[in-house]
This record gives sequence, C-alpha cells and structure tokens, in this order.
Amino acid sequence: MHETHGGLLFDLMLAIPFLLIILLYIGAGLVSNRSPHLQKWPYWRYVLWSIGVLCAGIAVIGPLADQARIDFRAHMVGHLLLGMLAPLLLVLAAPMTLLLRTLPVSAAKKMTLLLRSSYVRVISHPVTTSILNIGGLWVLYTTDLYHMMHNSLGVHVLVHLHVFLAGYLFTMSMIYIDPVAHRYSYLYRSIVFIFALAGHGILSKYLYASPPEGVSVNQAETGSMIMYYGGDAIDAVLIFILCLQWYQSAQPNKRLAAHP
Repeated sequence: MHETHGGLLFDLMLAIPFLLIILLYIGAGLVSNRSPHLQKWPYWRYVLWSIGVLCAGIAVIGPLADQARIDFRAHMVGHLLLGMLAPLLLVLAAPMTLLLRTLPVSAAKKMTLLLRSSYVRVISHPVTTSILNIGGLWVLYTTDLYHMMHNSLGVHVLVHLHVFLAGYLFTMSMIYIDPVAHRYSYLYRSIVFIFALAGHGILSKYLYASPPEGVSVNQAETGSMIMYYGGDAIDAVLIFILCLQWYQSAQPNKRLAAHP
C-alpha cells in the first residue's frame, strides 16, 4: 500500500492550494462588487464555494484521505465528497459567471469564444459527461486501477483529479447555473440523467456482491451502501434543481398562453 502521509505539516502544505482557491473566489467577488452596473455577488455563493472546496480538500487531505487508502468505507465517503457533493456545491457557486464579471471586457470576450468552441461542446455534452463520470467509476472499480492508485502516487493523483473533474462536468451539464453556449432540453438531460443514475446504482450493487480484490466483505457491503444511499441523496438535490428549473422555464409560456 502506497503511503504518502507526512504528518500535520505536510497536510497543511497540501491545504494551501485549497485555501488559495477560496480566497481567489472571494477576491473575485469583491472586485466584481466594485462595478456600479452589476448587482452585488450573493453571499450565499461564497458559502457554497467555500464548503465545496473544503469537501474536496477533506477527501484528499487529512485523516479521511489516510483512512481511505486502507478502508473501502472511508474511500466511498471520500468518493461522495470529491466526486458528487463538492462538484454540486461548486457548480451552484457559479464560478464561470463570477469570472466573466471580473475579467476585463476583452478577456471576457475571449473566454466566451472558448465556451462556444466545439471542444467545449463535446466535453460538456450530457452523454460525454455521463460516460466520463459513471464510466470512469466502472473502470476504477472493475479493473486493477483501484489497486494501482494505492500503489502509485501519480495514478492516485490522476484518479482523484478525474473523479472531481468528471463529477463537476456531469453536474454542470445537468443543471445550467453558469452561462451555457450549447444548451440541451430538459427532457433530453433528464433522460441522460436517468441512465446515469442507473449506471451508478448498478455499480454500487455490483460492488456489494463483487468488491475489488483485497476488500473485505464487511467493508464492501458498507462501502457500497454508502455509495448507493449517499449518491441517491446528492442526486435527489440535483433532480430537485433540474425539475425546479424546468418548472420555472415553463411559467412564462403558461402566462403567454393564458393572455394571448
């Protein structure tokens, strides 16, 4: 088993980038608030961003991260924090909107062009993000990758980075909080979401019966239940937001139909 724990000082050093990310977001919000033409950036978005970054940090630094290397149950808690809860909170914090508000006009236009590019269209497509997110988990737990990540620091970092980025892309492709150049209908996203939910649920049941080699039966059963029920709880929030957005988008049409 690969050990990377280097004590409290080492953990504090690893925590510095997460702290900087929080401070950068807060700083961007304060800069944005200087504009007399823009509404003040909501305080609750600062809170969501900070908690989201903390969730990601807890998953990769400190006691939980150390325990996750030897305990499948702790690993699954980290998976939920890093791949599901943190992405949800960060997406709700609308970082791209804040960035566009903060950047100079010329830089904001270049960023907008990037968001409209074919690359972003492919990488942010609901089907693509579902494959990256759910498909990546199937690869992780049904191949030797799970053991490789615990024996190689490089693989360990890449796997965690993929879990987070895939979770973020999936979340932002299901609920549109930031500006989206390539939009897909609520019905289309809902259908893709259903298949993604099924893939996640089937994987958790598969792990209950067929855990990765070396994982005890007790840890496998508890870990898979954490994955199943914890994932359902976070997905329920996603479903609520998606349905709320769908309902709100239909209201203007209803009013127009009532008053032709």
